[in-house]
Amino acid sequence: PRDVFLDCHLSVSNPATLVPALADAGASSVTFHIEVASGDDARELCRSIRAHGMRAAVACKPSTSCETSGIYDLCDENLVDMVLCLSVEPGFGGQAFMPSVLDKVRALRARYPSLDIQMDGGIKIGTSSACAEAGANILVAGSAIFGAQSPASVISALRSAIIDARDA
Repeated sequence: PRDVFLDCHLSVSNPATLVPALADAGASSVTFHIEVASGDDARELCRSIRAHGMRAAVACKPSTSCETSGIYDLCDENLVDMVLCLSVEPGFGGQAFMPSVLDKVRALRARYPSLDIQMDGGIKIGTSSACAEAGANILVAGSAIFGAQSPASVISALRSAIIDARDA
């Protein structure tokens, strides 16, 4: 049994080659980008991830449409456990949150009420409540936590903002 949930987000050109090694390392979930694996390749990758005992997830850049990229197809076919909506362009931390991504999250939540929807990029106390209100139920906060003088207080404030938004 795993003691820690390892959520592995792959921003690589050939994610399928890493699936066996991630499973051997104890990964719990593997997220790949729809921009590098789509159509039948994405379907096969999801099946491979699950066959290795992990959750399958798909990520998309802020400008990528869930409808035209095939993300809706993967969700409709029950091949993914989570969709990651990046709210910054991939590449480096500390970028500003792109609020336009919230519309994508709202559309996903309306269409898939029980789907895990993750947001990553520019997540901090000031943006976390908007993410939760839009329907994200998993948030990744890197710079906000690791750049803080008191990471524990930031985590506590993020939790409070998310709970308040969810209960509103």
